[in-house]
Amino acid sequence: MAAKIYRDKDADLGVLKGKTCAVIGFGSQGHAHALNLKDSGVRVIIGLYARSKSRAVAEEYGFEVMNTADAVKAADVIFIATPDTKIPAIYTKDIEPNLEKGKTLLFSHGFAIHFNTIEVPDFVNVIMVAPKGPGHIVRRQFVEGKGVPSLIAVHQNPGRDAKKIALAWAKGIGGTRAGVFQTDFKEETETDLFGEQTVLCGGVSQLITAGYEVLVEAGYQPEMAYFECLHELKLTVDLINESGISGMRFSISETAEWGDVKTGPTIIDGSVKKKMERALKNIQSGKFAKEWIKENEEGQPTFKALRKEGSTHEIEKVGKRLRGMMPWLAKKDIRGAQASYH
Repeated sequence: MAAKIYRDKDADLGVLKGKTCAVIGFGSQGHAHALNLKDSGVRVIIGLYARSKSRAVAEEYGFEVMNTADAVKAADVIFIATPDTKIPAIYTKDIEPNLEKGKTLLFSHGFAIHFNTIEVPDFVNVIMVAPKGPGHIVRRQFVEGKGVPSLIAVHQNPGRDAKKIALAWAKGIGGTRAGVFQTDFKEETETDLFGEQTVLCGGVSQLITAGYEVLVEAGYQPEMAYFECLHELKLTVDLINESGISGMRFSISETAEWGDVKTGPTIIDGSVKKKMERALKNIQSGKFAKEWIKENEEGQPTFKALRKEGSTHEIEKVGKRLRGMMPWLAKKDIRGAQASYH
C-alpha cells in the first residue's frame, strides 16, 4: 500500500496563527526553519545561550533572540534544533523546567526521543518535521518557490492537535510543496542513521576515496582521478535523482552501462550488504547511539582524529585547487556559512 502524501491543501498554516514558535539553535536546520517560517508569516523567536555567537547572526535576520529558557517560556511550539548529543544538557537545564500543558516539542530527527536521552512529560505534544535534505538546501529551495520532501511523526498527542501542528510547520518551511510523508520516530531515526552511515555519507565518501587512491597508486594523474571519482559523481547522481537508476543507465553510454551492471556488483557485493546489515543491527540495538554518546562524553578524541585524517587527505588538496578553477563552485563552500548553537 502506497504511503499517503500530504500537499499544501492538506495543511493549514492557520493552525500556527496566534502561536509563538521558538527555534532553539540557529545552525543548519535551525536557521532554515526559522527563516522559512518567518517568510510564511509565522511568529518565530530564537532561543540561544547567553554568549552564543549566533545571537548576532539571528538578530541581523530580524529575529527576536532570547535566552533559551525564556524562549521556551514564551513559546507554544519549541523546535529543538541543536546537535543530538547536546540536547540532553540543554533540555535538562533550560527546556524541561519551563514546559507546560499545551506546549509542543518539535524535532527534526528522532535520536533523542527514540534512544531515550531525554524524558518528556506526558502533558506536552511531541512531534517531528524532518526535511530530507540539509538546512541550506531547505532554505534555498524555499526561496526558489520549491520545497524539500519532508517527514512528519507524532510521538505524543495530549493536545489532540499534534498532527495538525506538524503539517502546518511542514507547510511553513516548504515541505508540502514537494510532499510530506508520515512515519514514526523509530523508523525515521533508524533509517536516517543507516542511510548516513552506509550510503549517503560513509559509503559514498569511502568509495570516492578508495577509487581515487587506486588510480593514483596505479600511476595516473591526481587530477584525472579526482575528476573521474569525485567531480563527475554529481552528474550521475543528478540523473538518478531525476529519473531513477534505470533512467541514469538510459542516459549514459552503453560502454558505461555495461561496466555498471557487470563490474558494479563485484565491487558492492554480498559481503558489503552483510556489513550494511551489521551496521543496521548496531543502530537498531542502540549500540551505535551508546558509542556516539560515550565518544562525546570523552571529548570526541576518535571523532576529531578521524575528521582531521579525512580533511588532510590528498584528494582534498587536489580538489580545492581544481574547484578554485571553477568560480561557480568556489562560492558554494558552505563550511562556516551558518552559525551553530555553540
